[in-house]
Order: sequence, then C-alpha cells, then structure tokens
Amino acid sequence: MICCLVSKASNMFRLVGTSSLKCGTETTGSGVLHKMIVRGLHTTQNLAHGEYEWKDPETEDEVVNITYIDKNGNKIPIRGKVGDNVLYLAHRYGIEMEGACEASLACTTCHVYVLGDFLEKLPPPEEKEDDLLDMAPFLKENSRLGCQIILKKEYEGMELQLPQATRNFYVDGHKPSH
Repeated sequence: MICCLVSKASNMFRLVGTSSLKCGTETTGSGVLHKMIVRGLHTTQNLAHGEYEWKDPETEDEVVNITYIDKNGNKIPIRGKVGDNVLYLAHRYGIEMEGACEASLACTTCHVYVLGDFLEKLPPPEEKEDDLLDMAPFLKENSRLGCQIILKKEYEGMELQLPQATRNFYVDGHKPSH
C-alpha cells in the first residue's frame, strides 16, 4: 500500500521538478520497513516579460556591449548580457523605445535600424515581423523590430539607431510607462 502511494507521489514530484524519488522495502525482524527518499527538489522563480533584462550579467563572458543611437543622434552605450531582449534592455536604461505591444508582435513601436554588418548576423525576420515592418514609418533596408532581437555574444559592438518617429494607436501624445 505504501509503495503504491509512493509511486503516485513520484509522478506528482516529477511534475514539479524533482530529479528522483525512490521507494524501497526492507524486511526486518519485526516486519517490513518502507523507505522513501526524495532527492533534488528544486524550483525556479518565474520571470515576467522583461524581468531578465533587469538582472546584471553574472560573469564577463555573458556581457554584450551595444549602443543605442537616439532620435537626436546621441550614442548611449549599454552593457547588456547574452539573452537580453533589445526592447526590454532599452526600457531598463530609459531609452525611448516604446514597445506598446510588449513584444507580442502587434505593433512597430520598437522599430530600430541595425547599423553596420550586424544585420547579416541576426537571424532573418519571421513572416509576422516582416509584415509588421511593412507598416513601420521610415522603413529602411536595415529595419528590424527590437523586440525580436535577442543578444548573443557575436553581437558585441552592435549599434541600433531609433527612427525619427514610430506609430502608435494613441493620437494624444500619451506615452505609456514601463
């Protein structure tokens, strides 16, 4: 009976990330001894959209230095890390990249120009990104959506220029806070 319960518990623990759950019986002079050993139970904290970008790199091997160029031509060097989303990284450092749809591929407010030869290093845009870019104001050959650029070590030194304007659903000048 106890081993049957342990078997059910084992299945339940696998769902929450336990690496192993063992059941065993041992015969002793006074009867049967049932043992259950749980090892390696661990969980990780869930992160919301953009939370990863608010964490600093843990090692220098993770660091990816990029530069944003704002609408006024000011260069803003940023110390990002492998895995950062360019949109959320901009939010962390107060760069005016809106991202109205919060990276759900429903707008073009994170439109950027990828300068130099870095455009060729990026994976090609998926069809949905291409379709949205067709609606972006000031579209150029090197246009991409910042929400679709995830930093890799080979993007070290990449420069991203913000266009002069973006198009949002708001017409009253409202700027959402992040």
